Amino acid sequence: MAAPILEVDMEHPSPRHIQRAVEVLERGGLVAYPTDTYYGMGCDLGSKKAIERLYQLKGRDKKKPLSFLCPDLSDVARYAHVSNFAYRTMKGLTPGAFTFILEATRLVPDLMMTRQKQVGIRVPDAPLARELARALGRPLVTTSVSNLEGEPLTDARDIKDALGHGLDLILDGGVTLNEPSTVVSLIGDTLEILRQGKGRLED
Repeated sequence: MAAPILEVDMEHPSPRHIQRAVEVLERGGLVAYPTDTYYGMGCDLGSKKAIERLYQLKGRDKKKPLSFLCPDLSDVARYAHVSNFAYRTMKGLTPGAFTFILEATRLVPDLMMTRQKQVGIRVPDAPLARELARALGRPLVTTSVSNLEGEPLTDARDIKDALGHGLDLILDGGVTLNEPSTVVSLIGDTLEILRQGKGRLED
């Protein structure tokens, strides 16, 4: 059965809608939701089974770790080693369209790390996505929603047609025409742009 679609307000999500999505995530479900970049689909960082389902649905090699999103900067330090340099850099860029590569702490599941024990973490400029992670009480594993050709899906109905069989809930925030996040490595207190996307460092 295809996942139901729930219309939501991206900027001011209703607590009722957040609660429904959190219940799905707590059961190990997969939820699609709008972000400040593309639509994302994600699950609870604490559910290994859900993370494996997400890899399968995305058709992604498990050697390529997924990133996860935190509700705010204070949560990032639980899952990554944040130096003063990294903190100052992220403070100026969050919430925003950036994925930061950092050294992982022991709280991060092996499935989510590179061989170098690094992770990608986002604090998106998307109140709905941040509120989901906050209400869940754990980060949301996240990946962009795309079709078999790898093209991003920007409309909830297209997401249902393509991936509804593998999702448990789709939060419809309208059509999102966006770019991917900018990936920034902060390893070794050096700032390196690994992928230029929507986030602009001059901002």
